Amino acid sequence: MNVSIETLTGLERRLTIAIDSDTFEQQITSRLQAAAGQVKLPGFRAGKVPMKEVRRRFGDSVRAEVAGEMMQSSFMTAVQQEDMNPASSPKLDVVKMDPGVDFEFTATFDVFPTIELVNFEKVNVKRPSAQIEDADLENMIERLRDQHAIQEAAERPAEDGDQVKVDFTGELDGERVEEACGEGMAFTLGQGQMIEDFDQGVVGLGAGEEKTFDAVFPEDYRAEELEGKTVQFTVKVIEVNERKLPDLDDEFYAKFGIEEGGEAAFREEVRNNMQRELEGAQKNQVKQQVMDSLAELHEFAVPADIVHREIHVLKDQMMSQFQMPPGQAQSLDLPDALFQDQAEKRVKVGLIVNEVISSASLKADSEKVDAKLEELAAPYGEPDQVIEWYRGNPEQMSNIEMSVLEDQVVDHILSAANIEEVLASYADVISGAAIAPPQEDADGMESDGDSASDAETDAGKDTEDADEASAKDDESK
Repeated sequence: MNVSIETLTGLERRLTIAIDSDTFEQQITSRLQAAAGQVKLPGFRAGKVPMKEVRRRFGDSVRAEVAGEMMQSSFMTAVQQEDMNPASSPKLDVVKMDPGVDFEFTATFDVFPTIELVNFEKVNVKRPSAQIEDADLENMIERLRDQHAIQEAAERPAEDGDQVKVDFTGELDGERVEEACGEGMAFTLGQGQMIEDFDQGVVGLGAGEEKTFDAVFPEDYRAEELEGKTVQFTVKVIEVNERKLPDLDDEFYAKFGIEEGGEAAFREEVRNNMQRELEGAQKNQVKQQVMDSLAELHEFAVPADIVHREIHVLKDQMMSQFQMPPGQAQSLDLPDALFQDQAEKRVKVGLIVNEVISSASLKADSEKVDAKLEELAAPYGEPDQVIEWYRGNPEQMSNIEMSVLEDQVVDHILSAANIEEVLASYADVISGAAIAPPQEDADGMESDGDSASDAETDAGKDTEDADEASAKDDESK
């Protein structure tokens, strides 16, 4: 077998493989002889069909069959012989296959790049650090109360923040405008759900009261016929409801799985969840910085076939956010270019991580795997059952072990990296603002952004969702 290698573009390679005709024809003859003993043809006794006739009838198909098998086996032998590392399945093309000449074919494929790891001292990381203050805990509890607020009828005129239900008609130049009429319309005052003049016209009205007022529509209103127009509205208020926050009592604590211990137990649980969220945010932000830095510090081409597959993964992930079945993204014909950069970066980082694992001889630490399982199971009502479920699912365990291994890669890099400790508030760490670069506003002034984030509410959510999540795990078993 003769092998020649041609570099095409980037990581693409083409092998030209030639197999001497005697070896090739011998394989074909052996295959035909084996078939001759079994083939049945009219006019011939079973097993007595002349070889010439067998070759005439089946020679072409057997030749193609042998060629396909020899291309696969010869390709594997060739890449081992040439010490190549294919990153994609080869595209096989026959060059010569005629009797009496050497069988020749080409194999075109991508190879994995050679990665030379940089000195990890070049990696720069900001590690956010924060403590949960009493004010953070109080803020979180108020957020949880706000999430469980109920609407109650208000025996007073409507104010901003109230939810109202109204019937209304609108007239333009004395003519009824259907676009400006409605019955039983519910909305919250002061939230921008209605045009500003309409909102303010309702403020001060109680249930059962009626009022006529003018309202000017915005110039960019969605209904062209109403853009910039002044419409006379007649509004009747049906209901005025105000938000009422729940009391801090046993009924409220029970919503978060707290059956005993009262307020003290509830506060401890919320603080523990906040601490878990804080540590997770710190860890994830450091990890992301490490991965971003690795991608920036290493320059090499990535295999196009792997990038192509990653693009499809990203498409399906995007569609899942919209609750669309996997694969449907392809039917939408979303252009690959939308995902190209992200896919290339993910593939690049993955290759670097694998190289670090290999060069440092890292293996998933069993104790850390156990700790990860306990961490994942902690929020649930019966953690032992959750751990047992994970251990009984090889795919899930493989994912956990890979996650642990990635954490070990990060720790390995951090042991040499330049780390800057950044003191920040709990809210800023949770929101990512602690390590985010300053933003410039419209006036060119720097702004640190809004430190308040809805992400904070996740810290209190763990206990609330524990029973539900546990039930889902039971179902998955």
